[in-house]
Amino acid sequence: MHKCMRIFSLIESQKWFTFDGRQRLCHPLPSVRVGHMWVQIMFKTSGGRRPKKKTYYRVNELDRVMELQKKPSLILRLKSIIQSQKNQCLLLRDLEKEVGFVQKWNFMGIIEKYPSIFRVTGGNRTPPMVMLAEKADKVALEESEARAQMEPILVKTLRKLLMLSVDCMLPLETIQLIENELGLPSDFEQSLVPKYPQFFSVKDVNGRTFLQLENWDSSLAVTAREERLVHEGVLTSKVQARILKDGNYVGPFAFQLRYPAGFRPNVNYLKEVQKWQKMEFPSPYLNARRFELADPKAQKRVVAVLHEFLSLTMEKRLTSGQIDAFHSEFRLPARLLLCLIKHHGINL
Repeated sequence: MHKCMRIFSLIESQKWFTFDGRQRLCHPLPSVRVGHMWVQIMFKTSGGRRPKKKTYYRVNELDRVMELQKKPSLILRLKSIIQSQKNQCLLLRDLEKEVGFVQKWNFMGIIEKYPSIFRVTGGNRTPPMVMLAEKADKVALEESEARAQMEPILVKTLRKLLMLSVDCMLPLETIQLIENELGLPSDFEQSLVPKYPQFFSVKDVNGRTFLQLENWDSSLAVTAREERLVHEGVLTSKVQARILKDGNYVGPFAFQLRYPAGFRPNVNYLKEVQKWQKMEFPSPYLNARRFELADPKAQKRVVAVLHEFLSLTMEKRLTSGQIDAFHSEFRLPARLLLCLIKHHGINL
């Protein structure tokens, strides 16, 4: 046999071959005769053209907002820690126990930078401690009064959140992940839930504590998107709507769209958006077990669930990690981030 030729051996079918001790998936070419043997000649294929690289556009305004939000979140967390202490003050040596060694230094920098919010006392014979300054303490008291006035709204939000889940119940630890975003007090399971036994109950399921909805209220099963459409008169209007150049469509099953500044949708993209905007879909408050996720209408319903979920928050935003914590209860898709990227531009 010619020295240049290498013998390929057939493994399972005519598609799998061994080449230099490694298995390769190749497309066979016509056989050629070498000496007294027929040898199958194989070449590795790339499997077609390389897929076109996708370009994703960032929203710079949102990036700046998230960056500015970092310091206030530290301030609010430290405020909550101080208020949770018996004497409304925290020994600096105990700060590490509350936030950890690494985060301790970030909080120390916050204390030093904002003396109008945090006051440090002690020294010499008494250990140094931090407490809220007089003005900050006054604002904190006003916040408590505002929370008391907001209580009916918070109860309604919590009921709607439970109604979005498949069994009208959610783990308490999962709700606690977004308690600040919902405007709930840090001890809502003790201060809020027991006051409304007609709406909520706490039960243990397989060692986990769940918050369960006691009764269904159909008047609450209306999404924020539907309330906006009623306010704008879209649902009662008989005038035939048309799709705008940016994909917006005034219809009962459409979402408001606003793309990033650098995004320029082409004609084919807008055609798909138009088709999707006109597609009907079930209410996000219907039980998700009734629908097959492979159904395009059910997929659009998932977008409506995410839209309503974000609408329940104070600032209309959550991190992808916080949303994913509700994955099983809301029956969200396995690749949640891809779903968010695919339907980018939807406005609340």
